[in-house]
Amino acid sequence: MSLWHDLPRAQSRTRPEAPALSDTIGANWTWADLDAAITDVETQLQGAGVQPGDRVLLLAENCACAVAVLFAASRLGAAVIPFNARQTAAEIDRVIGHATPAAIVIISAVSPEAAAHASRLKAVAIHGRFGALDLVVRDSDPEGEGDIAVVLYTTGTTGDPKGVMLSHENLIFGGSASARLRQMSEADVIYGVLPLTHVFGLASVVTAAAVTGAAIRFEPRFSAARLYEALVGGITLLSAVPQMHALLMQYTRDQGYDRLPSQTLRYVSSGAAPLDPAWKRQAEAFYGVALQNGYGMTETTAGVSITQSLIGDPDISTGPPLPGVEVRIDETGPGGGQGSGEVLVRGPNVMPGYFRNPAETARVLNAEGWLRTGDLGMLDERGFLHILGRSKELIIHGGFNVYPPEVEAALNDHPQVIQSAVVGRMVDGDEKVVAFCQVPEGCDLAPEDLRAFVAERLVGYKRPGQIILATALPAAPTGKILKHKLLEAFADRL
Repeated sequence: MSLWHDLPRAQSRTRPEAPALSDTIGANWTWADLDAAITDVETQLQGAGVQPGDRVLLLAENCACAVAVLFAASRLGAAVIPFNARQTAAEIDRVIGHATPAAIVIISAVSPEAAAHASRLKAVAIHGRFGALDLVVRDSDPEGEGDIAVVLYTTGTTGDPKGVMLSHENLIFGGSASARLRQMSEADVIYGVLPLTHVFGLASVVTAAAVTGAAIRFEPRFSAARLYEALVGGITLLSAVPQMHALLMQYTRDQGYDRLPSQTLRYVSSGAAPLDPAWKRQAEAFYGVALQNGYGMTETTAGVSITQSLIGDPDISTGPPLPGVEVRIDETGPGGGQGSGEVLVRGPNVMPGYFRNPAETARVLNAEGWLRTGDLGMLDERGFLHILGRSKELIIHGGFNVYPPEVEAALNDHPQVIQSAVVGRMVDGDEKVVAFCQVPEGCDLAPEDLRAFVAERLVGYKRPGQIILATALPAAPTGKILKHKLLEAFADRL
């Protein structure tokens, strides 16, 4: 059986001096450097008593040392829990209480938040070929045979914690599929801004690079200015979410350019939200390369489907399922019927289940291996998947189904709208459509202007009853809008 943590060592043996990882805190590692750093961290964790079946909690943001910790814990047969250091103390303590890790590794140098957690948890600083990290040793509590490589806790959940277990097979399949569909090679340089504490960054960036020998330039936090500098400075692959693309294009326009002046960029993909045709055309004109679209989630090791379109292709689907992955549509639930319904997935990308949560595992994963994604979608005549939105975000207004991505696409067509998010708000027994739109500083756009604009594009029941304009919206580390925080953040304007 192939093991996920063997990937960096294989690159070290064949291309030891080739560039592997660089970051903002001083690392500039070859594959041999990475392998040596992994061995050093492995020694430290073993000395701390970490055993096969244990969990190791990693609190960090994107940096080379975090990658060394990921693979080192896996080499010991422990499952690593990557968790973004920007999470609150309460969120971290909740994961500690549920996962009972044998060790907590914190990379303080990468952010003030990480340093604060190290201080609060009374971590001990250690140094080695990995650089510097902080370690908290706890009682060992092995569970399992070491077949789980990673546990990713979904943020913002309530009730029982949901730690998505990913096996070695899951990660190798996900990384290999990403690499193959992107035609990645050792000559590629990836911009690593998607958090490696989330599945997209872990599988489609870190693991795909380890499969192919591509180099990663890590950036711990999204900045349109930093991304612009990197893209004109040698990056060949960019995987991002639509919000990152939108903010980069706005930044470039502010600099007086209509398109990105890059000589090396060859592949751009978008994920985590549906596309609309006008925005896709705009993005392709900006980048000068085709914009690929994909669909996936933590429980499917990132990938379910992805496009391989040529530039100018009007297709806004998320493409066909990955080879070896099956997709079907359940039309029986909310929002279902006439070919649309909940997306079900089966294949080597699907998680074994949620850690210490058999009830939630049984709710979403049946005996035949089909995963209920909670997303609404449809398959077209070619077998390509179209995502309509989250089932829990479906708005039922006046008895009609309103899919937020369709409304967002209409709003995003306006030249002064950077990005938008649409949610439902219960008023007098009916869900009202509320839109939040990010606009540039000094913008003279008025809500009534935007309401008139979308009236030409949407039938009456889909039109927002209220439009809130703002220069910033609450966002996750990936740049993805946090829809569940919108009503609270703008409560004074509702």
